[in-house]
Formats: sequence, structure tokens, C-alpha cells
Amino acid sequence: MSAAEFARELRAREELVGYWIALDAPAATERIARVGYDYLVVDVQHGLIGHSGMINALLAIDAAGGAKGLVRVAANEPSGIGHALDAGAAGVIVPLVDTPEDAAAAVEATRYPPRGRRSYGPMRSGLRVGPRPIEADESTVVIAMIETAQGLANVREICATPGLDGVYVGPADLCLAVGGAYPGDPDVAEEFEAAVEKIQSAAAEAGIAAGFHVSDGDGAGLRLAQGYTFASISCDLVHLEAAAAGHLRAVKGSAQR
Repeated sequence: MSAAEFARELRAREELVGYWIALDAPAATERIARVGYDYLVVDVQHGLIGHSGMINALLAIDAAGGAKGLVRVAANEPSGIGHALDAGAAGVIVPLVDTPEDAAAAVEATRYPPRGRRSYGPMRSGLRVGPRPIEADESTVVIAMIETAQGLANVREICATPGLDGVYVGPADLCLAVGGAYPGDPDVAEEFEAAVEKIQSAAAEAGIAAGFHVSDGDGAGLRLAQGYTFASISCDLVHLEAAAAGHLRAVKGSAQR
């Protein structure tokens, strides 16, 4: 699937399933990219990945073929967004979008003039940009994270932002935003699910994609059944620890029998 095809499917609200990359381990990223996910997200905000690590991760994803590489940038600012796109990302997930003005700024940073203010410097992105930079806009997606109380309050206006391709739920921060004492706090489960429904409804009304970060495949299936159109599963670091712990439990359990 090309970047343009991925962008068309995401904008058409087709169901897509992805995976989260937090480790600077290109060989592992390449193997995960071969599993069959539609996309992989390289996390530059909270992941353990610097600029060179981001480039190497995107190279690994492209080398595997199939999955498209997105980047969650560190902040909603043009430099970081431009770095991710110039490094070859098929799109960006932008954190902490609180207002429609924030969303418009993110869109503007991903689009070449006259639609936006993206600077022309096609390093790896030159493989897809072509001789007319404006044509690259059609194959570049921009997704806004809804994860704060202000973003939740403004979600319908954010979703209506021209050029925005989708919104994305970060459940840990969204739980805190609705009053949780910690991510997954059961005391605010009702408020959290109401927020989740509000975000999905706003995206559907605007005709844009709605994504959710989940802990496992069952969680992805649940959110897709609720009307979300794409879901990202856990991350490499979490699964590495879980697999190692599971094997250790199995050994200790065998030794006690």
C-alpha cells in the first residue's frame, strides 16, 4: 500500500490497525512492520527515540514494505512536524490539540503553500514528493490528539477544521482530563466512556477518521466496533517486558511442580 493509498483509506474512514514503536531498535521495528499491520507509529513524544532514531525507524518500516510509518511528534510546532515529514513519515499525530486554532496550525505545518506553510526540504520525503510539492499534500495525513479537558470541550470544532484528517484518543491523558487520579481510574469510568463516545461522534459528524490507543487486540476490536476507524496496539517496550515476564513465570511455575 502506498502512502497515497493509506491516506485515502484513512480519510474514507476504513478500518485500519496499527502498532506503536517506542524503542530505538530498527531491526525489531522492521520485523514488526512485516507482521501485517496497516501502519506503525514512531513515538517521538514519549518514546525513547531521537531524531536519528526516528529516521532509522522510518527506514526500517519502508524496508519491510506494506505498513506505513507515522510519527507522533513531540509538540504542535512546525519544526518537529517538518522534521518528521522530511524524514519520510506518511503523516503525523500531533499531541495536546486544545482548540480549532491548534488544529489549524498543525494542518498548516503539514501542507505546502498555498495551502500551508510547510517548508520545502525533501530529504527522504523526496521519494514521494515529486516535482510538484503541493501534490504531496494528498498523501500526507495529519491527526490531532484529543487528550485534555479543553480539547474535549472543543472536539466538535476541532474535528471541523479544514484539512484535518483525523483525531486520536490518548486514553491515559484523557482519563486524567475527566478527573481520574491515574490512567485507568475506575472511579471515572463512566465519565471516560462518555468522553470516548463524544469524540467518536464528533469525528463521524465531521466525516474524519477517529483513532484510539489500546492495550491489546481485543481492545482494538472493541473500539472499532464502537465506531472508531483505526486503532494502535500497545507498544514494543510493553510487549517485550510482558513476554519476558511471562516466560519467567512459566519457568518458576514449572520448578514448583
